[in-house]
Amino acid sequence: MNGSIPLPVASAPSPRGRRLPRWLKKPLPPGGAMQRTRGLLEGLNLSTVCVEARCPNLTECWTRGTATFMVLGARCTRRCHFCAVQTAVPDPPEADEPERLAEAAAHLGLRHVVITSVARDDLPDEGAGHFARCIAAVRQRLPEATVEVLVPDFHGRSELIGTVTDARPEVYNHNLETVESQQKRVRPAGRYRRSLDVLRLAKELAPGMRTKSGLMVGLGETRTELERAMKDLCGVGCDILTLGQYLKPGEGHVDVERYYPPAEFDELADVARQLGFAAVASGPFVRSSYFAETLFAKTDELARRPAFERTP
Repeated sequence: MNGSIPLPVASAPSPRGRRLPRWLKKPLPPGGAMQRTRGLLEGLNLSTVCVEARCPNLTECWTRGTATFMVLGARCTRRCHFCAVQTAVPDPPEADEPERLAEAAAHLGLRHVVITSVARDDLPDEGAGHFARCIAAVRQRLPEATVEVLVPDFHGRSELIGTVTDARPEVYNHNLETVESQQKRVRPAGRYRRSLDVLRLAKELAPGMRTKSGLMVGLGETRTELERAMKDLCGVGCDILTLGQYLKPGEGHVDVERYYPPAEFDELADVARQLGFAAVASGPFVRSSYFAETLFAKTDELARRPAFERTP
């Protein structure tokens, strides 16, 4: 690993109560294709993180005919202070959900299927078995497709992480979300070191599988803390990193402390690549599953190249 590159950061006042900067305004694409995606998902009674987490990329992704499936219901057992997903007592898992998900993926013609979930601390296996069944259903319906899972931390339980890795997704994603100093304020039920251990263990259980994580910026972190978090992720073998701007989804959530300009996201991406990540997506609108297929393809290309041709 190379050392970190010091990058100057201009201080910025708190943006609370101010309008969004111009680079955080997106034009709306034509609605026809988006409505077809919406109709398919609603017809199969499937939840998506696009809707439940109020993703700013929903119209763009649905217009392209892609979506990130959110299984195990739309109610979460944890209350993270950055997330728009409802915290409430969840419904029991739906036994036919894996098949409905696979049917939707087939209708959309997906080549890379991304599956996430709410936290299900109420279930004995915290939903790990359901993830495995979803992966199996996609494999059966779309044998040529690759699968990416974005999973909760399963409280770091190795047997549950193993349940998911045994199903052999191509990408095992678990988000660190923010730097260590902001964890308690932003995701009080999460643990920084535990999330790192989840990624480390996933890689140990399935060495050929890609691991992935994401960080939000604008929560009060420093550049030094961001670089430390990136180094920690590299230290547990994380292959893919996403960096995106935190946007407050509503009242009762933590405030945005700073909006990072696009040029600074580019600088952070350069730092991440020099630290050793095989693929990096960094930008104001980047989210965990944004252009996930493209990021996975970059790691696949890297794996096929001779070692002496690879950029560290």
